[in-house]
Amino acid sequence: MRLQPFVSLALAAITAVSALPAQQTRTIAIDARLAADAGLHVGDLVVLSAQPGEPGDTVRVAAITKPNADPSEIAHQEYRVRMHLDQLQTLTGYGDRVHRFAVQTNGGAYTDRAVAAIDAAAFGFVAHRSRDVAVETSATFAVVSRFHRAIGVITVVASAIFLLCILLLKVDERRKDVAALRLSGISRATVVKSIVIEASVIALFGTIFGALLGWLATAIVNAHYQGVYRTPLRFALVTPQTIGFALVLSVVLGVVAGALAALRLARAHPLALLGRR
Repeated sequence: MRLQPFVSLALAAITAVSALPAQQTRTIAIDARLAADAGLHVGDLVVLSAQPGEPGDTVRVAAITKPNADPSEIAHQEYRVRMHLDQLQTLTGYGDRVHRFAVQTNGGAYTDRAVAAIDAAAFGFVAHRSRDVAVETSATFAVVSRFHRAIGVITVVASAIFLLCILLLKVDERRKDVAALRLSGISRATVVKSIVIEASVIALFGTIFGALLGWLATAIVNAHYQGVYRTPLRFALVTPQTIGFALVLSVVLGVVAGALAALRLARAHPLALLGRR
């Protein structure tokens, strides 16, 4: 079992001091945002205190941790410092009391036994599995994710219908071309096949262009908001499932639109297509 305590020191005074022998100081780990804002580096000495101006402990920065891609941490924008348990007790003045702690198990039945033992240890002890905590804290973001997925599906379907209308209009404008092909001896089946293939290729290239445009927009959105919140969390995604859905839908609609328009033109008399009959 391993304890990993941490404390958020949004108001704690953290100031650099003159160099001291390394063996006389203990170590802490700070997050990358705190290091960037305070100008701290690995090996720097700092003073930790609960309130600004109060005496504290001199410690050395041993590591700088990267932020987690956790949506629940974005709104807090807190600085995080990881330290030894006795350091945390001294800083908070809680003694042997804690609000919460994490216990690592081997999973499976070990987790069940640990949860039962902690719950039965004393009144007020409540143990939660990490996955249950993650589900609860991410519930809002799951709703937002489903909402965005619905918007994406509606956008893809609307774009596909728009593509269908454009293809129908474009094929209908080629009356003279179809008439010339028919008068030159080209069969109806060949005319229909050529139009369907052309419509499919147009739909395919349109989907590829749309995917590239979506990827570019996603990269811009992620670069902006990752810089604002200083987090590796990706705010926009272009998933293979979305691209596959758009590709299949556009190609199917392209084939259907081309086939319907081509059959309507191929069944008409060539002279009628030329407006002479």
